[in-house]
Amino acid sequence: MTKRHVTLPPAADAGLETFLTEVDDRLSGPEDTCDVVAETLAGLYGDDDAYRRFREDGAVSAAERVRLQGYDPCNATLESEYYAEKDEETFERSKHLQWLWRQFDATPMADNVEFALRFRAMLANHLFAEAGENLRLFKGITMTYGHNIEMGDNTVVHDDVHLDDRGRLTVGSRVSIADDSHVYSHDHDIVDQTEITNFHTLIADDARLGYDSMVRAGVRVGENAMVGARSLLQRDVPDHHVAVGTPAKSVRVKPGWESVADPIENANEDRRDERRLATDLPEDLDEFDEFGRDRSPPT
Repeated sequence: MTKRHVTLPPAADAGLETFLTEVDDRLSGPEDTCDVVAETLAGLYGDDDAYRRFREDGAVSAAERVRLQGYDPCNATLESEYYAEKDEETFERSKHLQWLWRQFDATPMADNVEFALRFRAMLANHLFAEAGENLRLFKGITMTYGHNIEMGDNTVVHDDVHLDDRGRLTVGSRVSIADDSHVYSHDHDIVDQTEITNFHTLIADDARLGYDSMVRAGVRVGENAMVGARSLLQRDVPDHHVAVGTPAKSVRVKPGWESVADPIENANEDRRDERRLATDLPEDLDEFDEFGRDRSPPT
């Protein structure tokens, strides 16, 4: 079933375009990104006057101060900020843009589909390593950094999807990732969960991830492949194959693609080691174990 073409009324579309162009230009210019993010959020939340008063003379209540300070990403922390191996300089700007993305999603405007899709696509151009044309990025998408994501043209990512780019994540063109899916690019050691290995995870062109599916770090979902709903994918899916289950296995080739697809008996390979990424930690890192457990096996 095809979609309908929907447009906003001309006045609303013009207002949206003016706003998007203004934010886009400010993010592309020399201004401090924290200032751009904070002022944009204050405007979206209807707090322009209070934020201006706060910045000029600080004459606000303690509760107002906390709220108004919170528009500024420099006054917030994200979970990924605590990761030891991140590139500090690259992360700083990514964090600010992520904050704008997440806080925008908490505004009523995030449910205005035309507004929200165009706003997130604009942000993706600043945040992602590569952002294709005509991206449809829906509400509640989360990511680790954002700057390790490459995404092709005409790809759609639905509500509440997690795109983990602690390693590297490549998503092709015309990909569909359904609601509540999780795509990972890092893994934890089975004994020492503080030991992290990063991978390059790939979702090839025209692939489709079903509702609530999970792709493990380092896996490749092949071109035109399908991962079934609520499947847990731990191994590669060849081009044109359908994988289902927990753990997911390739069970068939898409009808009509048999002549160009690998046979089922050659599927379900584990090739994650080929996509393992080297990780260099800073020499002056002040390490700590948040769990504080003794990991020594019994003698």
